[in-house]
Amino acid sequence: MDKNISLYEKLGLFYLGKEVNPKTFQTNENLFLYKSKDFTTHAAIIGMTGSGKTGLGISIIEEAAIDKIPSIIIDPKGDMGNLMLAFPDLKPEDFQKWIDPAEAENKGIDPAVYAENTAKNWEEGLKSFSQGKDRVSLYKNSADFSIYTPGSSAGIPISVLSSFDVPSQDVLNDPDTFSSIVNSTVMGLLSLIKIDADVLTSKEYILLAAIFNHFWKNNKSLSLEEIIGYITNPPFEKIGVLSLNHFYPQKERFELAMLLNNILSSPGFSMWLEGERLDIQNLLYNKEGNPRVSIISIAHLDNSQRMFFVTLFLNKYISWMRQQRGTPSLRTILYMDEIFGFFPATASPPSKKPMLLLLKQARAYGVGIVLATQNPIDIDYKGISNIGSWFLGRLQTRQDRDRVIDGLLK
Repeated sequence: MDKNISLYEKLGLFYLGKEVNPKTFQTNENLFLYKSKDFTTHAAIIGMTGSGKTGLGISIIEEAAIDKIPSIIIDPKGDMGNLMLAFPDLKPEDFQKWIDPAEAENKGIDPAVYAENTAKNWEEGLKSFSQGKDRVSLYKNSADFSIYTPGSSAGIPISVLSSFDVPSQDVLNDPDTFSSIVNSTVMGLLSLIKIDADVLTSKEYILLAAIFNHFWKNNKSLSLEEIIGYITNPPFEKIGVLSLNHFYPQKERFELAMLLNNILSSPGFSMWLEGERLDIQNLLYNKEGNPRVSIISIAHLDNSQRMFFVTLFLNKYISWMRQQRGTPSLRTILYMDEIFGFFPATASPPSKKPMLLLLKQARAYGVGIVLATQNPIDIDYKGISNIGSWFLGRLQTRQDRDRVIDGLLK
């Protein structure tokens, strides 16, 4: 066991379990160690429900934390909070508050006894994989752990609508990246009010894009309140060669402003204006500069709210990333526990462009993107070609298997 510990505690190696005999599906004593720098070419975890995607994702984040590598987790399902459940002493009372009493009752076991059995199973399971209480303690003390809930006070609230910050100077100097961020920001904002816009024909899109272009290029951040005001009274008189009122009459602009104003005035959106600022650096490091594991749970949001938040978050992440120095080592992990709907092959939601941009550019900055999904069709073809590590569980159809094989051969 001491030999095993000396192997997996080497810096730069993630211990993800034991190797499995492909014929018997039984584990052997060979450890499955993965170089952390390999995650800078990104990773996909694919497999049907129950195949262990979330468990593997948690293991990756745990190993990163032990190596003092911070992570941000976007959690659409609400499962990744399990990262917080680390009990170094493995006492039954630590487990009792988290077990389901109904489950214990169904098994005819007293909850206290059930908690004791659970603690014993955990300890035995850890030992069988050459781990003990000391390693649980090492993990728990390796980083600060927090759960954020945008639009809710269930966890730490995030103030999402208070500011649409100016992108970093590096992004402002890159026309393609800047255009992509403006595009996805506007699309995300319009998705929040259920407007499916076209970049060439939608007056709503063109006007909002012009507003963001104008103020961001003048190094001014915007609040939603200011955006509403500039819709009714823009800081320019023309859109292209047409006068503003011919292109988009005042009455129609007012209708758009009212839709966005309804968000500000709705009691359900009050929490979107409260809490901590959406600051990537603060999500990754505490005030002392120590690493953090920040779980952003969005399970409570509806689809349009999730899309808006994820799009806004990815844009801010890109802006933060472009301010960092390049490195071949793994600096941080961005993990998304379920990518379904955010990066599809056959549609273009607002979140798609920034996600693809991250997959293309993040390696140079030491950022590893890890995406989990049940179905490979949930990942765009261009995204597949930018993913270097594949963790595969059971795939349901031949089409799924062929798609993965195609991605591996590229």
